[in-house]
Amino acid sequence: MPLMPGAEPYHHDGGKIGVLLCHGFTGTPQSLRPWGEFLARAGLTVSLPRLPGHGTTWQEMSHTGWEDWYGELEHAYDELRGRCPDTFVMGLSMGGCMALRLAQVHGDAVRGVVVVNPSIVNDAPLLKLAPVLKWLVPTVAPVANDIKKEGATELAYDRTPVRAAATLLRLWSLVQSELDKVTQPVLVYHSPEDHVVKPASVRLLRERLGDNLTVRELPNSYHVATLDNDAETIFQGSLEFVTAHASVPLQQD
Repeated sequence: MPLMPGAEPYHHDGGKIGVLLCHGFTGTPQSLRPWGEFLARAGLTVSLPRLPGHGTTWQEMSHTGWEDWYGELEHAYDELRGRCPDTFVMGLSMGGCMALRLAQVHGDAVRGVVVVNPSIVNDAPLLKLAPVLKWLVPTVAPVANDIKKEGATELAYDRTPVRAAATLLRLWSLVQSELDKVTQPVLVYHSPEDHVVKPASVRLLRERLGDNLTVRELPNSYHVATLDNDAETIFQGSLEFVTAHASVPLQQD
């Protein structure tokens, strides 16, 4: 299946500190590419895979689910971990949820987590009907491209495949049930004006993660903050987070 131009994965071989970046639901690596390139210029090894069913057609995505997407991230994590003694996971929206899942599964092997407007709670009542709705309606309105910055655009589907969306319910339930396993430091970037993910996800993280959690607000960005006005704040802050929590020194290229 041909890729959308710009949806290609991104990889950079840098130093002994590795970062795995996870894009969001119906999105592509394009939404995190500037973040990945920033970290690469700082000397980090960066892996930004394309999740199965993303960056092609919504019809193809309809035949995938969260297990497929997470499986690709597990594969990318294993490869990254094989090269880098220190590994961090970072993600946007659903990618943030799966970054937290990686932290739950791999424990101390994940040094830290950075998430941007993470989606870990079902805050769309209609989505509860998705397991039934998927047999009646193949797609609904898109959830992509919520960006405040003029001229910025997210490369993503213009429709949301209901069958794929229905699988998110199981992912959210699993991650919520095991939040006590997230013992690493977690940095959350949160846009108060987010038209895709409501504050319930960050509120739950505040309740469950306690002192391990730091939340920083993005006052001038919407949901896809990695392409928005506060992007540089995210990029620089994540690099400082890595430097503070890595067990090996940062090596410049």
